[in-house]
Amino acid sequence: MKKANQPNQELQISQAELDRYEKLDQEWREYGIAAPARRALVDAKLYKVSDLRKISQSDLEGLHGMGKSAIARLKVLMNAKKIEFRP
Repeated sequence: MKKANQPNQELQISQAELDRYEKLDQEWREYGIAAPARRALVDAKLYKVSDLRKISQSDLEGLHGMGKSAIARLKVLMNAKKIEFRP
């Protein structure tokens, strides 16, 4: 039986959506955060390092697209700026 050729909706992001993210994720780009993690941060209305104090570490880890590398990098940035996660 032949499978239907169905595109993965998650991987298809329109140019308009990419433009919207690009306007909002500049600080994350500067810190080298990967695209899936940047989109997760923007979707959670977290646009800069100081915004991370609004979220708990477990909530951050639960964001779709947030990988271990991005979390580690964010924690380093937070430590440098003396910012802590919400309890």
